[in-house]
Amino acid sequence: MGPHWLAVPAGAVLAVLGGSVLPVLAGVAVAPLLGRRLARRAAGRAAERRAAAVVELCASVAAELRAGRQPEQALGAAGVGAALGDAGAAVLAAARFGGDVPAALHRAARQPGAEGLTGVAACWRVAAYGGAGLADGLDRVAEALRGEQGQREELRAQLAGPQATAVALALLPVLGLLLGTAMGAEPLRFLLHSPAGWAVSVAAALLEWAGLAWTGHLVRTAEGARPLPRKERADGA
Repeated sequence: MGPHWLAVPAGAVLAVLGGSVLPVLAGVAVAPLLGRRLARRAAGRAAERRAAAVVELCASVAAELRAGRQPEQALGAAGVGAALGDAGAAVLAAARFGGDVPAALHRAARQPGAEGLTGVAACWRVAAYGGAGLADGLDRVAEALRGEQGQREELRAQLAGPQATAVALALLPVLGLLLGTAMGAEPLRFLLHSPAGWAVSVAAALLEWAGLAWTGHLVRTAEGARPLPRKERADGA
């Protein structure tokens, strides 16, 4: 069981305090939604780790090439299989047994976070058929990917404040319930045992969901927007 199922025992506690089964039902309904949200976050973290692995792979393969290894040997020495899992193992197999390495790299690039492998595939194809230096090309790809990572980290730092504010605002209703209970107003009894309280609870839940969904949409839109290169930003200023 994942941590999102903690919503059920939390609802049970509220059910005991409020003398109603409604919080338990709400916890059961909310748990899958929380599970999907946590799964999206986990997928995002996995994509970030994969993107970092692609950068390290480019740098490692370039270093192995400069040390005198052949491209196929450099891929194995750089640990492409460990960095990219099954897709990396397919790339390594293509390199060892005379397969189409660029095509295998393109397939591996379909994984979230591994899009930078398309640049590696282009460098590999040019080096194979045009005689260009593969190590220099991989260094340029790694440098470009590091620049994109830096821009994403800068954007994430800028979004941290609004995200923290949204979470704080989302927790204010809980604080209000605790404060009302401490004052003896019995807000749970009103919310769980009267038609007006049910209407208020449903409206509050919908507004809470709408606020969090809108904030999440704004954050995803900002993260998905491709930032301008530094030179263009400077010229625009």
